[in-house]
Parts: sequence; structure tokens; C-alpha cells
Amino acid sequence: MTQRDRRPPTDPIIRALQRAQRSGVVSRRSVLAGGAGIAGMGALLAACGTGGTPGTGGAPTPAQDRSQDEKVVSWANWTLYLDYDDVTQRYPTLEAFSETSGIRATYSEDIEDNDAYFGKIQGQLANGQDIGQDIVTLTDWMAARMIRLGYTQELDKGNLPHAANLLESLQDVSFDPGRSHSLTWQSGFGGLAWNKQAVPGGLRTVSDLWDPSLAGRVEVLSEMRDTVGLIMLDQGVDVAGEWGDDEFFRALEVLDEQISSGQIRQVKGNSYAEDLVSGDALAVIGWSGDITVLNFENGENWEFVLPEAGGTLWSDNLMIPIGSPHKANAEALMDYYYQPEVAAEVAAYVNYICPVEGAREAMEAIDPELVDNQLIFPDDETLSRSHVFRALSPEEETRYNNEFQSVIGN
Repeated sequence: MTQRDRRPPTDPIIRALQRAQRSGVVSRRSVLAGGAGIAGMGALLAACGTGGTPGTGGAPTPAQDRSQDEKVVSWANWTLYLDYDDVTQRYPTLEAFSETSGIRATYSEDIEDNDAYFGKIQGQLANGQDIGQDIVTLTDWMAARMIRLGYTQELDKGNLPHAANLLESLQDVSFDPGRSHSLTWQSGFGGLAWNKQAVPGGLRTVSDLWDPSLAGRVEVLSEMRDTVGLIMLDQGVDVAGEWGDDEFFRALEVLDEQISSGQIRQVKGNSYAEDLVSGDALAVIGWSGDITVLNFENGENWEFVLPEAGGTLWSDNLMIPIGSPHKANAEALMDYYYQPEVAAEVAAYVNYICPVEGAREAMEAIDPELVDNQLIFPDDETLSRSHVFRALSPEEETRYNNEFQSVIGN
């Protein structure tokens, strides 16, 4: 990784970010007493309306771009996934983008679960309609499905000069060769989290979740690759390697048993975090950055680790839906977040793995203590413990997902 030149302090984007910071926004790390309590981690990176129209063979065609006349852009994302000022109730980097670009940005935390969100928008996408969002943020496997079905617009690299800052390991991925339809937003880990007071001994393995003392107070994720993937790892299966039905269904049997017995309280998407706060859940399969946010907002009450057998690794991706009428505006917003200083500002808040080269160096000016944070900028030893759930064929994806949904009661 080479160090990128820092922008001069007269740059309008830097000035806008500085104004946002002066309004009371600081990095999460700077207000945590002693840091974000993340232990033992590892992993990484290897509005209805007509827009486009159905094309030949059923493939929709891109919408006509109205960006020149309509200076707006809408972005759908997961919760707790962009720097936020609790005082002003605004997103500082997004405010800075609108100020410097003249494009009014609307941001919504609409995504709770990949399958659920896709189910809401699939019909409109298939018809080439505008779903009311110019950017959506979905995990690798769902991004692969969107691209395969022709539901995303091809990116104009001329509008994305800063996309060259995407980490080299992410520049070319199997589901989107050459990154013609997607760009990585953040990456993160699936692992174990628990209430430190209620579970003083902590957790080391997925099997620890099945302790009778936690009966009815355990939650797991509705993302199949994280929940089943972690159980498979616990059973000695390399989820990134060669495995098939026997290994998958052996892990699914464990999940079924723990749900049927009442050991698992619920299976949830992002909203599991609310149950940790309320105390309804004491131990979970959860996501790394969420626990940092909870500790910041509610006190240092939770711990996150990757299990001894390893955790899962995933990335979420920015894409422009086929019916979006503001493609150039969307590309301007995407490009903005690939500037190292902006990416570092986001990383200081969300504490997920930053995909932008140069952001680690830029972090020195925001919060030097985050520069060596393994949650944001993992080293080789940390990365060596990564486990990316292997790519599934369309047939496997349909069959495994149907079986998983049946077990979790959907």
C-alpha cells in the first residue's frame, strides 16, 4: 500500500469536513474511555415509478439519466453505517458532499437484511423501474445476484477517478470482474458478542452459545452465511474451501435444534443490537462494527471476538439500480467516499474495515490511536484468520437459502 498525498488544507472538501467536526462531531474512538474493547479478531479482504424499461429477453434497460437537471441523489444503507452527529442529527460527510457538489443527498437506513430488502424491490427491478434509491448497499453474494440478473447499471469510470484508491485486493472480484457495476463500501466480521456483566466468563466458541445458562437469551443473524458459516467453522469445516450438502446440513441441524429447544430466542438482522441494549439478548452471533457502536452509545457493556475456529468475513457494495434516474449524481457520491480523508472520517465512526488506500495515513489527522486498530486496518496476522464463505452456484444458493429460511421460520 503506498501513501497518497494529503490534500492541501484549502481543499473545499477538507474545509467542509472541518466545519462538520467543529459542530461537535468527533471520532467514536476519541470519546471512548480506553477504546472500543474489541478482542481476538481476525479476518479480511481477500419510490415507485418508471425508470428503465424491460429489454429483450426480459432484461431491463437503464433509466435515462436526469442528473444534469435534477441535482439530487438517494442512498439506501444499513443502520449504524455512516458517520452521524447525535446533536445535529445529521451525517457530517454527507453534508460536506452536498455543500461541495451542489447535489442534495437523501440517506435512509432501509436495509435490515439482504433477502428481505431484495424481496421488496425485486419486482420493480425486473421491470426496470425506479425503486426510489440511486445507490443501494448490499453484501457480496446479493451484489452478485443483482449484477447477474442485470439489475444494476454499469459504472462510468470517468466519473469515478478516486475509485483507483480501492484496495488492490478488491479491485477485481469474481462476481464483478474489473468492478464495472459495484464498489466496496465497508468490510466486516461475523463473530460472537455478549453482555460482559451477564456473561462474565465470556465466549470462545460458537458452542458456548448453547450453554443452558443462556437459554432463551441467545440471538443469531438472519444472514445465512454468517450464522451457518460460523457453525460450520465450529464443526471444523473450512467455509472458504471444498464442502457440500453433508457439511451444510450438519450445521443446519444444530441451528434447527437450538431454535426448536428455545435456546435461540430469535433470528434477526441488524435489529439484534436493540435486544442487546434492552437485555432481552445476552449473547449473539453479530457483526463487529455494531458492537463498537453499542459500546459508544450505551457504555462499555459488550465484548466482541472472533471464535477460536475463526469468524466470517464479508463486504458490502455500492451499486446503482437499473431504474435510477440520477446515475451521474450517484457516481459523484460514490467517488467522494473514495477520497482517503473522507473514508477515514467514516471509518473513525463506523469502525468497520476501510477499503480505501491512503485512509490509514489520513486517519493520523483524525484520531492517531485508530491507525493501528485491527478492526479498521487489519495487519497480516489478523487477515490470516479470515474466512470468506465460498461462492455458491445459483442452484445451491436457492436450495440452501430455502432450507435456512424454513429452519428460522420464514
